[in-house]
Amino acid sequence: MIITARTTRAAGEGQVFREVARVLDRRSAFEHPPVDLTVSDGVALGIACLFRNAATSGRVLDRFHTYGSVDAHALIAAARLEQGFASPEGYAALRCLVLWAQARMRAAGPGR
Repeated sequence: MIITARTTRAAGEGQVFREVARVLDRRSAFEHPPVDLTVSDGVALGIACLFRNAATSGRVLDRFHTYGSVDAHALIAAARLEQGFASPEGYAALRCLVLWAQARMRAAGPGR
């Protein structure tokens, strides 16, 4: 399933980490947080920008950052792989990217 960001402007590093902290703080207040409580599209692109690299997973993130569209399953797999190499803050940001992709897939509904 192809998912698309509704913006082409990626958030900067400072905005990424502020919004990641805010979203995770809000999600922690719920026993079962709503699936759509996630980062904005610009922050999702910013996370991809921060973690793009020459590896296969990094190229998936780069493609998403560059074009704003990507296969959801490839993005989730790439983000999860990159989590293994990330700092705690980076791990949290990549988790938010996974949550963003899952929310996009759910919003698209079955059959899309």
